[in-house]
Amino acid sequence: MAVLDAQCVQDFIQCAHNGWLQGWHERNGGNLSYRMKAEEAAELQGAFDESGEWTPLGVTAENLANEYFLVTGTNRYFQNIKQKPAENIGICKLNADGSAYKVVWGLTVGHKPTSEFATHVMNHSVRVKATNGTSRVISHAHPTDVIALTFILENSAKAWSQALWQAMTECVVIFPQGVGVIEWMVCGGPDIARASAQEMEKYAALIWAQHGLFCAGDDFDSTFGMMHAIVKAAEILIKVFSSGKPVLQSIEPEGLRDIAKAFNLPLDESLLEDWDSLALPLLPF
Repeated sequence: MAVLDAQCVQDFIQCAHNGWLQGWHERNGGNLSYRMKAEEAAELQGAFDESGEWTPLGVTAENLANEYFLVTGTNRYFQNIKQKPAENIGICKLNADGSAYKVVWGLTVGHKPTSEFATHVMNHSVRVKATNGTSRVISHAHPTDVIALTFILENSAKAWSQALWQAMTECVVIFPQGVGVIEWMVCGGPDIARASAQEMEKYAALIWAQHGLFCAGDDFDSTFGMMHAIVKAAEILIKVFSSGKPVLQSIEPEGLRDIAKAFNLPLDESLLEDWDSLALPLLPF
């Protein structure tokens, strides 16, 4: 089978294009990766060139040894992926101890995966452990309203989870275990990879202060859907905070508990402690 005919590759391209259409990927901003199933990689094996040299990741993910990843390229633009996929995305294989990679298909321009590939690998590693192997997709984007909120919300899982849960009823359904947050760090290196992985041991969504959002999921739809919900909730919050009006009501903890009970959700009760109701204005209007 030709690589571009594979369903997982077509789904990858469409997910990337959907992110571009949302305005989440300015210039070469953001990145996307997919941990291929063994049968998907086997089906495409004849199209792979595994003669290249190994490139160290700077981190090690032993539980991902010898796995294949679809991934966007370094300094490549999401807007071009659908028209010229082989130039802008590729398939990388990890070595026998998960410490290095080689490109086996694609990335014909630049010849390297995203500079955040180490972060993706580390996050895949911890999400595989957290989900008993079901997690396969990680998406990183730069949504405007999410980044804007990082200037006015405390950099904590509690502050962000409470705010997002209050913004829109569906949020607690989609991410009942909350969202993680890390403070601003230099991107593209092993330090931010390790910091992100530490948070994603617990959370499937992660805020990077003054940078963007990471989401992990079992497939493209659920991952994109979680990101879309967080972005929409952030947009609602920005509009409410910018209105100049005090908030009169929002969803309270008992309401969140009722939703969790109705939908049998694993609500993280610790994130409801020291509740900060949006009924108290967060900005000094």
